[in-house]
Amino acid sequence: MPNTQIVRHPERAAYDRSTVDAILDAAYIAHLGAIVDGAPVVLPYVCARIGDELVLHGSRLAGTLTVIAQGTPVCTTVTHVDGLVLARSAFHTSMNYRCAVVHERARLVDDPAEKARMLDAMFERILPGPATQVRAMTDGEREATCVIALPLDAASAKVRIGGAIEPAADGDPSVWAGVVPLALRAGTPQPDAVTGADAPPPQLR
Repeated sequence: MPNTQIVRHPERAAYDRSTVDAILDAAYIAHLGAIVDGAPVVLPYVCARIGDELVLHGSRLAGTLTVIAQGTPVCTTVTHVDGLVLARSAFHTSMNYRCAVVHERARLVDDPAEKARMLDAMFERILPGPATQVRAMTDGEREATCVIALPLDAASAKVRIGGAIEPAADGDPSVWAGVVPLALRAGTPQPDAVTGADAPPPQLR
């Protein structure tokens, strides 16, 4: 099993599933890194934690996920930036964040029923509510989509909170220091040209 021990600032580390799961569950995108055809590749994918696995999906035509699902070791990360930590020096300026890292070998989800369930769950991550509110995916669309699942057996988290850590000598009150919180928020829904005058579904308001 890969070594998930965090060396730098170990006091910020967490290895319990509740912390890891919370970070993964708040994410829309995960970055997956692997060696593919002899070259390092890092790519973003829509993600969703489903039970004890992190599930990613992409186009089968791209081929990357299909290759990775053949047993290539991968490292997948999710990061949320929660604030800019402004200090009285550039050196001590930082960010508050939550990050989860998953080291594993992926499996290809090829059972039709399991694949359909996972794709429905991933859609619900984007638009909460039953997938029946939109047209059902066709067999061709499902076949064109590659789904992989990563076990969460070797996962770790790292979280930074609070203000800058700086020496007392930098404590000049005339220089502003503190935290600027950052958050991902949804804006006003923008209908396309085909959509009628009906209001968007409640979960988008």
